[in-house]
Amino acid sequence: MVPEVTIFFEDSLFRANRTTKKNAEHFEAFDSYNYPSLAKAGVHIQYRQTLIRYPETYGPLFTHLHTCTDVAILKLFPGINEAVVRAVLGTPGLRGVVLETYGSGNAPSAAWLYNALKEATDRGIIIVNKTQCSMGSVDMGQYAVAQNLLKAGVLSGYDITTEALLTKMMTIFGELPDNIEKVKQLLNRSLAGEMTIS
Repeated sequence: MVPEVTIFFEDSLFRANRTTKKNAEHFEAFDSYNYPSLAKAGVHIQYRQTLIRYPETYGPLFTHLHTCTDVAILKLFPGINEAVVRAVLGTPGLRGVVLETYGSGNAPSAAWLYNALKEATDRGIIIVNKTQCSMGSVDMGQYAVAQNLLKAGVLSGYDITTEALLTKMMTIFGELPDNIEKVKQLLNRSLAGEMTIS
């Protein structure tokens, strides 16, 4: 009925790569903020057929055995300084960074931040813009501060979760260790329904 990886918790079936743990104590511990549940269980299970992702073709299971852990999360916060940003971006062997920004993908407009990000992307580090908000999507064209990130070579993460983005980066870098352009293309595509590209 549902040929994809899922999380079933309490009474809801969620697409796993859209799901985030939201509560450490209560039974409603998971949520899929940017994508509806695939099914609801009560006396009967109500499947939402139009939301379920069915493969175009069926074949043998393919597993990704190579992963790359040379990734990091850089979470922006009020008062973040250049030394902190450059320390993360200067990590030896770093390949990719999840840049957690404000609102719909905004960051401080300080010249030092732009310069640090631009220098990192020029060195081949792939940086993806991910909002810190649980709901909503990154819109890199909405505000001037987000356009600055675009000019620095930062990619949009749209509405992907941090967990899914890190996993996606680690998998793609593991499979394509020497093809930066192909990695960028794949990060900008929904490969398994993990994000909505508007």
